[in-house]
Amino acid sequence: MFDKVRIGSLLDRIENSILLIQSKSGEINCPDDFLLSQDGMFILSGICMQLVFIGESVKTIDNKTNHSYLIKYTDIPWTAIMGLRDIIAHEYHRIDEEEIFAVVNKDLISLLKIIQQMKMDLETIN
Repeated sequence: MFDKVRIGSLLDRIENSILLIQSKSGEINCPDDFLLSQDGMFILSGICMQLVFIGESVKTIDNKTNHSYLIKYTDIPWTAIMGLRDIIAHEYHRIDEEEIFAVVNKDLISLLKIIQQMKMDLETIN
């Protein structure tokens, strides 16, 4: 069995990161908006930092649960989340504003729903 409190805390922090990204990216209407101003570039940088945190938290959850928890939620590409974290953290020059825009406007919506479901499910685990 794994530490439910620790996993719950990580899920809370992932949820908060997603909500922060959503609240701060409202003025970004297309991928180019990240690059056309210093404000856009600052927003891109902040989003990337939160995505690194999300990816690292996903890795931690996977490790702390002996790879038994995330596999229950097959609608989310967990490996891709961890991979994006690696690209942002180690290959910053490969960041693609179109991919980040898609993550913010599509993928994070799905991830938020699953994270919220995971938090509810965690409460029922003995």
